[in-house]
Amino acid sequence: MENRESSERSSSADHSCVSLKSDKSNGLPSDLSDDPVTSDPRIFRVRMRTRKRKRSSSPDPSCVSLKSGRSMQYDPPKFNNELVTSDPRLSGCDLSDQHCEIVSSALQSSNCVLRELDLSNNDLQDSGVKFISDGLKSPNCQLQILRLSGCMVSEEGCSYLSSALSSNPSHLRELDLSYNHPGQSGVQLLKHKLQDPNYKLQILNMAHGGEIRMTAGPRKYIFTVFLWSWACDLTLDPNTAHTRLVLSDESRRITHVYEHQQYPDHPERFDDVPQVLCVETLTGRCYWEAEWSRDNADISVSYKGISRKGVREGCMFGWNDKSWSLDCSDDRFTVWHNNNSTEIPADGSSSKRAGVYVDVSAGSLSFYSVSDTHTLTHLHTFNTTFTEPLCAGFTVYYDSSLSLCDIKQ
Repeated sequence: MENRESSERSSSADHSCVSLKSDKSNGLPSDLSDDPVTSDPRIFRVRMRTRKRKRSSSPDPSCVSLKSGRSMQYDPPKFNNELVTSDPRLSGCDLSDQHCEIVSSALQSSNCVLRELDLSNNDLQDSGVKFISDGLKSPNCQLQILRLSGCMVSEEGCSYLSSALSSNPSHLRELDLSYNHPGQSGVQLLKHKLQDPNYKLQILNMAHGGEIRMTAGPRKYIFTVFLWSWACDLTLDPNTAHTRLVLSDESRRITHVYEHQQYPDHPERFDDVPQVLCVETLTGRCYWEAEWSRDNADISVSYKGISRKGVREGCMFGWNDKSWSLDCSDDRFTVWHNNNSTEIPADGSSSKRAGVYVDVSAGSLSFYSVSDTHTLTHLHTFNTTFTEPLCAGFTVYYDSSLSLCDIKQ
């Protein structure tokens, strides 16, 4: 954690939930340029998957000292004076109520000048909110923005927050409790604080309250209604599609074939990697799902300015600082960014469907596995700062296909 502030100041490195350590030795071997996909895409696919998996055998630790080996054995988050002067974005980082005591201690520290804290999409429950509320009561706490969206907060948790505001009314001005179950009494308690001029509270978000098919558990977030409310329509861009990718179903399905297609030359077309981008620029909050056939596909978010020429790291999704990718296979998922990877074992289901949620302004990108019953299992969240226009992208390997799912209802 001591290196977090310095990494945030670096213009060339994004910070995420994964500790990303650059390893130049993990790059593609030089002989790949002499054996492009145009010679035989089947060979390309086997080589690329083998090299990826060799490089992803050792998962990186996840944010705030949480272990990401998916064993569910977590260390508490570690805070120091350097951290509490920054903006810790801990949304979707598998925190539970036991970690909130550590957060509470940081809020009560005499050195704490933290102004914004985002704990959304964590399994905090009312017991965790009680710890956070204890921190808010401290005269040392100067927190102005607190986000607890989707944290399984009920009327009890709202009463803790109301009590904290009564004890320390001078700082908190924005409170996000959307996608929780505050009940009528919880809503009224906090609305009173919003209307009372003695409190600094100016923004109170309690939208989409109610039982939203949530279940407890560090990896299980069944926020189907929450995510679907941000569902977006995407269209595959034929001008970017590699010549062995065939688009169909009104440019919502991709199939990788052996024969080159007679596409016109275009500067935005990927010339060696079987990839395609979507037309739409991602703005605000967006959610989409894709499903694939056979054994492999990559589902990605990329800057529109990613390189289109060549087969090296510069244009491959997840192998550079311009893209983030979920590598999907039958027995595992692997997330990639800037040539670094974290492997996540599959949960045993046969689902070949994944969801992607991005909050552009918050710098949050989350990947989910989607079951046949539309249960979402959180796989990984990247926290970063997006500096260029974003769009969705996909990699499809030989004799496989991928389709964008129609989830707007």
